[in-house]
Amino acid sequence: MALIHPAGWREMASTGTALREIATLHLLAQSLPDAYSIYHGVHWTNVDKGFSAYGEIDFILMAPDGRLLLIEQKSGFLEETADGLIKKPLGRDMHIQVEITRTIRSLMARFAQTGGQLDIDYLLYCPDYHIRQPQHAGIEATRIVDASNSSELARKITALLPAAESTPQRKKVERFLSDKLQLSPDPSAMIGQASQLVTRLSGGLATWARQLEFTPFRLRVIGTAGSGKTQLALAEYQAAIDAGKKPLYVCYNRPLADHVQRLVPEGGRVASFHLLCDSFAREQGLLPDYTQPDMWRQLEQVFAAAMIPSHWQFDVLIIDEGQDFSPAWRDILLRLQKPEARTLWLEDPLQNLYGKAPVALDGWVTLHSDVNFRSPRQIIDMLTAIAPPMRNIEAASPFLGAEVKLLCYPEGDLGRMQYQTKHAITMCLAAGYTRADMALISFHGRDKSALLNLDALGTHRLRSFTGDYDLFGKPIFREGELLAESVYRFKGQSAPAVIFTEIDLAQLDERNFRKLFVGMTRARLKLILVLSNTAAGILNGAYNA
Repeated sequence: MALIHPAGWREMASTGTALREIATLHLLAQSLPDAYSIYHGVHWTNVDKGFSAYGEIDFILMAPDGRLLLIEQKSGFLEETADGLIKKPLGRDMHIQVEITRTIRSLMARFAQTGGQLDIDYLLYCPDYHIRQPQHAGIEATRIVDASNSSELARKITALLPAAESTPQRKKVERFLSDKLQLSPDPSAMIGQASQLVTRLSGGLATWARQLEFTPFRLRVIGTAGSGKTQLALAEYQAAIDAGKKPLYVCYNRPLADHVQRLVPEGGRVASFHLLCDSFAREQGLLPDYTQPDMWRQLEQVFAAAMIPSHWQFDVLIIDEGQDFSPAWRDILLRLQKPEARTLWLEDPLQNLYGKAPVALDGWVTLHSDVNFRSPRQIIDMLTAIAPPMRNIEAASPFLGAEVKLLCYPEGDLGRMQYQTKHAITMCLAAGYTRADMALISFHGRDKSALLNLDALGTHRLRSFTGDYDLFGKPIFREGELLAESVYRFKGQSAPAVIFTEIDLAQLDERNFRKLFVGMTRARLKLILVLSNTAAGILNGAYNA
């Protein structure tokens, strides 16, 4: 059996994502000898002369002598044109021959930087489509396996890539591919809380941002959703604990703080900003009265004016969701750092849902990352198509993901909206997801949502925030199996399957795009949008513009 990289691909088959690619992996694993290595879902990024280059291929097969065969799989219907074969993912023309050529050139250029030369061949695999005019495909007929001869895939591979004797070149190519495909498990990527899915590729913030050295260490990271900001925070936190130091992680959203608290070891502190204010006030002997509407502002003022005791100063300070912080909050938190502390400020302007101006951090080093390692490619394709000008989001997830499904309802018809939302839940259950794998996200805040104040939606009991807090400032939730949150509160988190509902925007302005961006990028594998007919028309119009 051929060796498959990365591991965990069998678990992916049960999630309903990229089923055709997983089926191909099963076929290749069973039909190819042990001497072959198969890399699947291969993506790489590169920065060259100030520009970011990105490429992808479905499978890379390596023979014992180090020669490679790239397989580009195109499932479903293809279009045969005078310009060659075209695939229309989400309505956009993709010229297959151009895509394959660009990928080969990019990979060869990357390997050339190591001082070597790659021997690469390619194959187009179309398991569902019979190419009627191969002479117009733009690809050699000998390099095509379609529906008419799909059973010949393994034989075609061994003919193009014979299992020759092992050579030193293999080790060099293997090291190269390993460097470009350094996969590490994302602890939040769980299906049914049972199996870890590999979602991070080399180049993620957790693997290279921590290699920077400067004094004092004041790093501002401006990274898109899924770029690894939280993973960087976890790595910094863990490294501080390992070194016997005391870290502090602070974010805006209480749900995110609770999520991070479950992932980090003991020895430091994790809190939302307001929870931190609450803890400080209680230590000063002040008991917050949350029946007062301005209680949070009072706590901020207490924190800002008080002397900071030594046990409230930290060796590592990590500020997450920085786009939601104010200059006053910045000043409070920076008082908590020791002079020699490592301090990181993590933010994403596209997730600025509250319209706050960027916080000035004079003299800090700034690092940008526009690569999303979490969201399936189809989600990023859609967001990129509807994004305002000059938005650069690169997809680097190893998962293609299921097709983004749109379920529509008439404007203002709450009954139909609820029906379509229940239908979306049923679709996820049918695809193999459990309620624990799903998140129901409302486009609106709790006060304006028609769903977040319900105890149940049909037979599905909802676990949602009631809007109330206990005596210690802890949010009170309804009991249920299906998490239901607003797009505001779920920011910073993710789920295998996301149902983004109550989308009834009247225009695609900057604010609405940011809400769409946040909600859609919460999905790690499957996304269903439940939206009004008007909103659907706006998105389709922006996508096809």
